[in-house]
Amino acid sequence: MNSKKIDFSVGLFVIVGLLAIVYMAVQIGSARFLGSDDQRVTAIFTNIGGLSSGSNITVAGVKIGTVGPIILNPETLKAEIELRINKDIELFDDATAAIKTNGLIGDKYIAIYPGTPGIGMPLDGAIVDTEPAIDIEGLISRFAFGSVSEE
Repeated sequence: MNSKKIDFSVGLFVIVGLLAIVYMAVQIGSARFLGSDDQRVTAIFTNIGGLSSGSNITVAGVKIGTVGPIILNPETLKAEIELRINKDIELFDDATAAIKTNGLIGDKYIAIYPGTPGIGMPLDGAIVDTEPAIDIEGLISRFAFGSVSEE
């Protein structure tokens, strides 16, 4: 009788532990099983400068989504980035997107200006008004070797 209680207690402990691990994995990975609570928008850039899938997307410094797959369009030779943005964020046709860096050599992220409500129409397509990433290393090397000139 005592052996059965110990076996039951150990089994229950293992099951609770496994459920806790699964719960934490879902929370950390931000997995969604019942539908998606984000909208998909495409942004077209001439240079992504080290931006990677999974990077943050912000508006006014507040995270509103993550970067999805990044592909190179073989016809235009421009990077097309899928932006996964919260559904409650409304973007307009004059929205702009820029690739920024946290600090001098920090992680890359996309900063979005959502556009002007009332003037612009709701965005139904891609964000084409974009600012590519700044090549910090190139600027530093040009400055260090004296090839920066006044124009």
